Amino acid sequence: MAVSDQDVDKQIRHMMAFIEQEAKEKAEEIDAKAEEEFNIEKGRLVQNEKLKVMAFYEKKEKALDLQKKIQRSNLLNQSRLRVLKSRDDHVKTLLEETRRRLADITSSPAKYDKFLEDCITQGLCQLLEPSVVVRCRREDADRVKKVVTKSQSEYSRITKGKSCTVQVDTAYLPAGSSGGVELYSRDGKIKVANTLESRLEMVSSQMVPQIRTALFGKNPNRRFDD
Repeated sequence: MAVSDQDVDKQIRHMMAFIEQEAKEKAEEIDAKAEEEFNIEKGRLVQNEKLKVMAFYEKKEKALDLQKKIQRSNLLNQSRLRVLKSRDDHVKTLLEETRRRLADITSSPAKYDKFLEDCITQGLCQLLEPSVVVRCRREDADRVKKVVTKSQSEYSRITKGKSCTVQVDTAYLPAGSSGGVELYSRDGKIKVANTLESRLEMVSSQMVPQIRTALFGKNPNRRFDD
């Protein structure tokens, strides 16, 4: 049976419509896939940038927190240093006042004579030399000469019979000295300082921890005394 031109034309239009529909669906499918891939890539890029921003601000926050801790530590250290300096200044003032009052010891002749005698005796026992030179203030020369004999006798008693020749030096302690004596071996190589200043220095260095505790209380951070 022969196909008419009308039928052929109809079949051609049908095929063209089918092809157009297929092309349209394929184009829509491609567009949809492209849109999906675009959204996925966009989401990935946005997420990456979001993570970068979060990491940046987290780093800034940590740096700021560290800076605050350092500043706080510095302020605490500065505060501690100011407190320690204030305490040290107070202790120094106390010791200076004690030094100024050393001269009061010499105001009682009997007590000062006994002090000089004990200082000389102690120095002789430390030196254990057969011959010793004693140096004192110019104004104490007569006092020292007066008590030397007693010191020699006490030294002999303590050392069970040892004797020592004592010479009062013609050179004197500095004019600003508060009192006391210095003892030297005959060759001058060994010295025992028993001046009021040296004894205060020795006692104060040993008692500074106790002085601090008495003035400011015990330091909870210190396990041992100085």
